[in-house]
Amino acid sequence: MNLRRTTLPAAAAGILLLVAACGDPGSGGGTADPTSGGDASGAVCEPVAGDQLVVLEDDQGLQNADNVIPAVNAAAAQADPGLIPLLDTVSEALDTDKLIALNKAVDIDRQTSSEAAAQFVEDEGLAAADTSAGTGKSVVVGAANFSESATLGEIYAAVLRSAGYTAEVQTIGNRETYLPALQSGQITLTPEYAATLAEFLNTSANGPDAEPVASSDPDATVEALTTLGTDAGLTFGAVSAAQDQNAFAVTSAFAEEHDVATLSDLATACGGGLVLAGPAECPERPFCQPGLEETYGLTFTEFRSYDFGLIGDAVRQGEASIGLVLSSDGSLAS
Repeated sequence: MNLRRTTLPAAAAGILLLVAACGDPGSGGGTADPTSGGDASGAVCEPVAGDQLVVLEDDQGLQNADNVIPAVNAAAAQADPGLIPLLDTVSEALDTDKLIALNKAVDIDRQTSSEAAAQFVEDEGLAAADTSAGTGKSVVVGAANFSESATLGEIYAAVLRSAGYTAEVQTIGNRETYLPALQSGQITLTPEYAATLAEFLNTSANGPDAEPVASSDPDATVEALTTLGTDAGLTFGAVSAAQDQNAFAVTSAFAEEHDVATLSDLATACGGGLVLAGPAECPERPFCQPGLEETYGLTFTEFRSYDFGLIGDAVRQGEASIGLVLSSDGSLAS
């Protein structure tokens, strides 16, 4: 579940942040076995200002695998066996760095989602070889009401049009609004996030206290998602390597000074403590401060609260050593 999608305004994308333990729809907090982490007698790592942020690898699997995956109305997929293979070409081409670049193009460079999508399809050579496969067929691609979803939807539509489909993209609000439209066939397909959708379907089917099915393992998460999707009238294309999930970033100057690339490295290097930046809910949320403490053994000398869209700038300006960001944030582009 992704923090960007629930109650605080995000800077670049006018979206919703923080609803329950985490957000909707992108990336998810999870749990992992605690590690010995840092040594409280170690160094206190003060903030280091810098223009460029770098995400530290979540090497112990604190966050769930919110990989981008196309979700398709099962009846539509059954009626058109050529549909999902075209969507799979997008999944094969997409990784997190490319998703960051797409978000930068739209959220920072102010291209439209359709412009960024067209350039991506051209750059990746995704135009269909068979330009008549979809002749006479119409699809409606649904998108949630944030720019990343719109851009992904436009990419799917562009690839389908190149195969001869008539493809329309419709923005249809949040998951509570667009998922029923997908299940009913009002829309044909939509970009989704594996862990968040798996837990949405899980709690819808089994109640709010259902045992979680998502994890940091993309394959296991997609397996659970596929099983839940069957009963919900959904099927899925290939999962991509691209992830939009909660992540923790430091400045590149900080990473170089302390020689850290992973959160475990950080715990070893900075056992004396760090200043953490996050949304107000972070000290209570298992994917945020408690998760960092329990999973990695990190110690925090201070927590500083910011609206979600301001966290990255706080780290850049040296107000915090580390901050919660989204792994696909366009501002992470180098």
